[in-house]
Amino acid sequence: MSEFAVYLDYNATTPVDPRVLQAMLPYLTAQYGNPSSGHPLGQRARAAVEQARNQVALLLGCKAEEIVFTSGGSESNNMAIKGIAYAARESGRGSHIVTSVVEHPAVSKPLDFLRKQGFQVSAVPVDEFGRVDVADVRDAVRRDTILITVMHANNEVGTIQPIADIATIARERGVPFHSDAAQTVGKLPVDVTMLGVDLLTVAGHKLYAPKGVGALFISQNRALQPLIHGAAHESGRRAGTENVAGIVGLGLACEIAGQVLELAGKRMTFLRDRLHQGLLRLNDRIVLNGHPTERLPNTLNVSFPGGSGADILAQMDGVAASTGSACHDRRLAISEVLLAMGAGQERGLG
Repeated sequence: MSEFAVYLDYNATTPVDPRVLQAMLPYLTAQYGNPSSGHPLGQRARAAVEQARNQVALLLGCKAEEIVFTSGGSESNNMAIKGIAYAARESGRGSHIVTSVVEHPAVSKPLDFLRKQGFQVSAVPVDEFGRVDVADVRDAVRRDTILITVMHANNEVGTIQPIADIATIARERGVPFHSDAAQTVGKLPVDVTMLGVDLLTVAGHKLYAPKGVGALFISQNRALQPLIHGAAHESGRRAGTENVAGIVGLGLACEIAGQVLELAGKRMTFLRDRLHQGLLRLNDRIVLNGHPTERLPNTLNVSFPGGSGADILAQMDGVAASTGSACHDRRLAISEVLLAMGAGQERGLG
């Protein structure tokens, strides 16, 4: 039993769905074979991995062979960004990357790493709602641009980016487009064909699968350098013996998400707005952070002017919530996302 009566930190992590756990258990006990082994125990593990690959692909609207399993969202982002960058450098195509100022550290930090290696990065601004202007992306693309990477929706304020419109620019300029969809898969319809992306990141623990497993969609016409070298696992794109139990869990979580997506989205939107209205009745000075409509159905980010968000949460016994990204929520600082949106000191700390 959780010590928290109210858990409001699902963007940091979700619990594992009991059905997902039950599906995983055999591959942690009796079905322990290596998927690369030729004997029946190994081949049963291989069949389970491929079933999960099909389940993820069905949710994303892509081919199974376009799914690569990883250890999570951070690895998927690093694999996409560095893989495209190194492949471009090897072929002499260029060294410029376009991104946004509100990316998760799993994107911004790999880009910082590439800057030190001589790559150039242009980070386009966002408006007061945390949304990128498509015209700014268009203006940032250069002849030597090798990648555009913009998140599908922000993990702190929930603002959804105009991914399909950015994808149109990427196609016109012949630039690969990656989107970190860790916060949207399982909460919004995410069809890679409709979005127009070439690479897309999935994190298992954001949609009721376990931590330590994720996936990267890689369009068939995109080549990238492997991030992890070794044996030819995942069709030579990601070395390492597959985490069979985790992959099985991710596959089933994706199947369940596809079945309940529409109803769950409506329910979460209702609960999100009900909470917002209740807070406004208590304090009508509360400020909504994020886009009023183009926002994740499960995400509410508000500021209490004159107060401290961290202090408010500390006084709420039995409530688990966060003031920002779980990756750096332990330090008392104004969210970089809110700063990028133009929030001042008071609003940011609240």
